[in-house]
Amino acid sequence: MKHQIERIQAAFLNPDTAKPEDRHNAWLAEIHPALKMRISKRARRLALRLDHDGRTMHLVVPVRFSVRKAQQFALEHREWIASKLAEAPPPIPFTDGALIPILGEERSVQVIFNPDRKITKVELSPGLLRITTNRDDPGSRIVRHLKNEARATMAGLAQEKAALIGKSVKEVQVRDTKSRWGSCAPDGRICFSWRLVFAPWEAMDYVVAHEVAHLAHMNHSAAFWRQCAALSENYESGKNWIRNNGAELMRYG
Repeated sequence: MKHQIERIQAAFLNPDTAKPEDRHNAWLAEIHPALKMRISKRARRLALRLDHDGRTMHLVVPVRFSVRKAQQFALEHREWIASKLAEAPPPIPFTDGALIPILGEERSVQVIFNPDRKITKVELSPGLLRITTNRDDPGSRIVRHLKNEARATMAGLAQEKAALIGKSVKEVQVRDTKSRWGSCAPDGRICFSWRLVFAPWEAMDYVVAHEVAHLAHMNHSAAFWRQCAALSENYESGKNWIRNNGAELMRYG
């Protein structure tokens, strides 16, 4: 352990490394390549947090905390970090023949390469995601199409649910968020993770209901949860799925 600390400290103090974050990355990588440091004003103690995708571990460090103690803490948990990261499910790329759940239905990916095409065409139909393309890797075009599908679907759901409680949604956006599945601003703007497009329908519906309920209750009071449950098609099932299996949504693409 002593030699490990000395080697890590040497990496941290290497004068050839220009940026502070690079110096941190050097000793973090000595512990595990997927370990990253996050300085947090809200943190009161050291903590290890697994990212939604299950492939990145964050060492959360309070402001002005001793770097030496942070190093020691990470080293003491080195085996735990490695074991948790090893549990991450393998990614599922958008390759021909892959099975991808989209909008509550499992679909087979069919990639048709056509060098004469000028643009990539992505079509969603029952049981099938068909891509006709001249690209070796049409991944970015597939993601763009699925983001549009996610936004249209969740915007429609949000508007319907908001009308039930006499509220209105000003705007719906989709982003590739890592720390939350949705958010609601006081002015009626709602944002969702586009990756909810891969979730079971009841899970997506629950997240939409959750954010719409915030239009009436900008908190997590008992009244909020009653409203959320009333707006959900299958409250318990959707809530439990996203809580226990949300990391699965990060596998695709």
